[in-house]
Amino acid sequence: MICRVVMVSPAPILEELVALVPDPGDRLVTSTDYGHVVSILTDHPDPDALRDELRDSSDGVATAVITGRLATEPARLVLCDVDSTFTTTEAVDLLAEYAGTARQVAEITERAMRGELDFEQSLRARVATLRGLPTTVLDEVRPRMTPSPGAHALVDAAHQAGAVFGLTSGGFSQLVGPLAEQHGVDFFNAIELGTERADGVERLSGEPVGPVVDRAQKARDLARFAAEHGVPGELTVAVGDGANDLDMLAAAALGIAYCAKPVTAAAADVAVGFPRLDAVAAFAFLR
Repeated sequence: MICRVVMVSPAPILEELVALVPDPGDRLVTSTDYGHVVSILTDHPDPDALRDELRDSSDGVATAVITGRLATEPARLVLCDVDSTFTTTEAVDLLAEYAGTARQVAEITERAMRGELDFEQSLRARVATLRGLPTTVLDEVRPRMTPSPGAHALVDAAHQAGAVFGLTSGGFSQLVGPLAEQHGVDFFNAIELGTERADGVERLSGEPVGPVVDRAQKARDLARFAAEHGVPGELTVAVGDGANDLDMLAAAALGIAYCAKPVTAAAADVAVGFPRLDAVAAFAFLR
């Protein structure tokens, strides 16, 4: 089967790892702002076995064995998670600092990680702690949402390749919208924070408005945005870091875990373990 093997690392890639790819055809070795890249187009009878072998020997090198149309065509749509993926920050944690509920929010997050709460339950519980915050706090939080290294460069790379780039987030539209506009993102979906007027001041109500963007919704976002932009599923890429991204990563033609939790890294087609989001471009777009 025709497949494209891609290896990316901040450090030089050892020839011993490259040599595990038998009978390389087209081979390209480059250096980029985010590190070293080896891309090999080859024919292999068992791409899954090759992927497992490379992962077992990778020693920190992000490796992918890409099959299907993405082996020979660039992606036409990239959909990216926001908190701890497109940004290094978590929006609800930033808001909780202003509400004085950071410890309470951290405890709720810990309960969710232990499996005591699902994503929607934990989100609603965390958002509830924000009730009463004046909406002006959103203006203070927006500048504190720190893009991951290479985030803007990845959006640019997508556009240069003729692809569209979107965000899907369990965070909040009042924050994600301006972030998307700032970085030239083509589309996004996020949760709206409810507001209410109290004592003559517009404040957060402590409740989300509309559907929560959970793992199932993120997969639906991928399908919806692809359909809206006329992109076949075989040319889609999804990027995320947590359990809430698993369905989206599975639904995409190529699922990329970025600085991810172990369960997410293990489930993804490729795991980028170093903090350069633009490394995704090496896997998504032909070089």
